[in-house]
Amino acid sequence: MARPSLGSSLEDGLYRRLIPLLRRRGWRPTTITYTGFGTTDRLRVLARVLLKEDDGDPTAADVGATERELTEAQDAERGWRSFLTTPVAYLPVVVEIGDLAHRGRVNRGGYLDLLVPDHGLQPGWHDITVRARGARPVTARVLVIGPETRFGVISDIDDTVMVTRVPRPLVAAWNTFVRHTSTRQPVPGMAELFRRVQAARPDAPVLYLSTGAWNVVPALERFFRRSDLPAGPMLMTDWGPTNTGWFRSGQEHKRTTLRRLLIDFPEISWLLVGDDGQHDPEIYAELAREHPDRVAAVAIRQLTPSEHVLSHGTPQAMDGGRDQHDGDRLTEGRRVPFVEAGDGEALWEHLAPHLT
Repeated sequence: MARPSLGSSLEDGLYRRLIPLLRRRGWRPTTITYTGFGTTDRLRVLARVLLKEDDGDPTAADVGATERELTEAQDAERGWRSFLTTPVAYLPVVVEIGDLAHRGRVNRGGYLDLLVPDHGLQPGWHDITVRARGARPVTARVLVIGPETRFGVISDIDDTVMVTRVPRPLVAAWNTFVRHTSTRQPVPGMAELFRRVQAARPDAPVLYLSTGAWNVVPALERFFRRSDLPAGPMLMTDWGPTNTGWFRSGQEHKRTTLRRLLIDFPEISWLLVGDDGQHDPEIYAELAREHPDRVAAVAIRQLTPSEHVLSHGTPQAMDGGRDQHDGDRLTEGRRVPFVEAGDGEALWEHLAPHLT
């Protein structure tokens, strides 16, 4: 077992002192579910258990408010509220799928990442139940990807489908912690790009891979609905300390997750969508070189000069190490389409010949 770092030790000590105090004040475990996904053989269930103030029956709250009003109120919250959380560590959890119960336990950060075999669900969207000890049962959405699926989409979020300028530390802090979530804007044409991709490949799932924190997933899901972006599992990171240091590596998170998806879905070739603000071209090109038969194409949204300055300090794109061959990348004798444009509409013009 890895020796805890100073950061994780301090964090654990803080929560050990804080949780009894909050419990005495009536706070109780609350489960937040994330969109799960998997195959007809295995399902990955994602959730987190936090300690929150007990506000009674949630169905009785905000009596007289419409669903739209409640959504607008949630969207108006400043981002920092999503990070004032107290996780409940190592709590037992039961995942109910039909008549079957699958048992698991959250980790030290309160996260559940449970792999459920033989779940019995058919391809498509389903609702399952997650019951954490001491918390109310909640419903989780899961996407089962069928064995006949041969094409899928993996997309970045920040500055790819949503204008956030997150990589620059000071701007990231402002956008994440201070600005209201309702002020975030979609990247022009990206929702239409995904609709056209799914029209060309009707069974294509869309998964989102980001270095952003799990804390912002509820706000992102509301943003996606408002912006007409397709629903899909979001694979995020925990910004807290680990056993090896104060912060996790965003690049390593993306590399590791991409390779796990190749293993979990061995029959699928992926369209990789990102932006040139930081390391997406480099990471995607690396995967295309290693697995050219598993990368159907790479689509990179080009940031404007001002967005590049905010992203990494210079008005030019970072060098992704890409050898250009008429818009394609040559990987061991096989061309992987590699297209770049400033918005979703222009990206589709370059992608369409490769997907239709």
